[in-house]
Amino acid sequence: MSSKLWGGRFSTRMDPIMERFNASIGFDKRLFEADLKGSRVYAMALRQAGLLTENECKKINDALLIIENEWKANAFEIKPGDEDIHTANERRLKELIGESIGGKLHTGRSRNDQVATDVRLWMKESMNHLKKLTLDLIQVITLRAEKEIEVIMPGYTHLQRAQPVLWSHWLLSYAWMLKDDFERLQNVLWRTDVCPLGSGAIAGNPFEINRDFITKQLSFRESSSNSMHAVADRDFVAEFQFWASLTATHLSRLAEDLIIFSTKEFGFVTLSDAYSTGSSLMPQKKNADSLELIRGKSARILGNCTAILTLLKGIPSTFNKDLQEDKEKLFDTYDTISDVIKVATGTVETLTLNCEECKKALSTDMLATDLAYFLVRKGLPFRNAHETAGKVVSVAEQLKCDILNVPFDTLKNISELFTEDVKSICDFGSSVEQYKSKGGTATSSVNLQIFDMKQWIARQRTDK
Repeated sequence: MSSKLWGGRFSTRMDPIMERFNASIGFDKRLFEADLKGSRVYAMALRQAGLLTENECKKINDALLIIENEWKANAFEIKPGDEDIHTANERRLKELIGESIGGKLHTGRSRNDQVATDVRLWMKESMNHLKKLTLDLIQVITLRAEKEIEVIMPGYTHLQRAQPVLWSHWLLSYAWMLKDDFERLQNVLWRTDVCPLGSGAIAGNPFEINRDFITKQLSFRESSSNSMHAVADRDFVAEFQFWASLTATHLSRLAEDLIIFSTKEFGFVTLSDAYSTGSSLMPQKKNADSLELIRGKSARILGNCTAILTLLKGIPSTFNKDLQEDKEKLFDTYDTISDVIKVATGTVETLTLNCEECKKALSTDMLATDLAYFLVRKGLPFRNAHETAGKVVSVAEQLKCDILNVPFDTLKNISELFTEDVKSICDFGSSVEQYKSKGGTATSSVNLQIFDMKQWIARQRTDK
């Protein structure tokens, strides 16, 4: 008998080059636990359908437990002919209990619905782990924002100083991005939580297998409704890859900000030694390699996303062997985004905020918008006020002084609406505190953000 699960109709052996080319055991062995879990439940379903006796079902499940323990102890021996995790586990099952019983387990089941089930089971567990990691990072950001809420720093647009903002307001902007990422992951998890087992190769299962029983035993939300769709669907993999790509993009942006802020030219933050490296030549160097690698590894994840979409776009309906190529990219993305989130969490948690450097970087030209708002409060339409404030900036540049040191007579020549109380705008704290509406940078608004975020985090911790 052929060692292949599919060898009956073939008369010659597979070419050794094709053997290597076809094999996926080198990477899909990572699915061993999910594969064995699915097989245990499928054996129970076969017993219910009268295709296994009680004793046969027990022997199969006892043997599957032995196989699982071998994998966990790193004692499972992969042998020639074990082209994938399914073949390896079935071969070992037959070694333990014989062909006559072990050969019954695959009744009505295809590797098509088997692998689709394995991947979904693995991804459910993996995504729940990523939800926890993401939530931990959001919490670190939120608690840091709460602790350092009094620090004012320059806010930037186009990487140019724009307006004074609270450091905490900037920090929380990433917490809100990550909250969206967390909720997107929940949505992907919901669509992944569908059981394809019992769909067979393409047409379904002819043995009156109770798919609702299988779905419940494997803790899936529901069973798939169309066998052809079920065996070929990898949309959930593509969605996960997109989620990881977007999350990595957000963390790349955070890393880029912190790289800039950690330079001598800015000096707003100092990274912990635990998340920095040095130079093999220049003794003074302290490099932000943690952040640079976050930024760099985002490209790797984006590449994996592109690969899965390219993989899917050209295949016809139902299962094609092309789908074997989804797993290496899937596993790599999971490993990479997990590390990226962990390193981002540690870096943010341990960095030092240099409050005085943030204060030194505040410049009065950042109050030009406040100058326009001063005129608006005097009754001037904003567009006119904006133009007038721009003229003050231009005059200040000509006089080589900041806008608050432009002589009052000169201000009056620009606009009669300027009065002595224009000096009231020359305070960065007052500038920040005027933005009290929801989402603004005023302390009250930022405190509300912190409160809302902490409440949301608490709900996620309890709603598992």
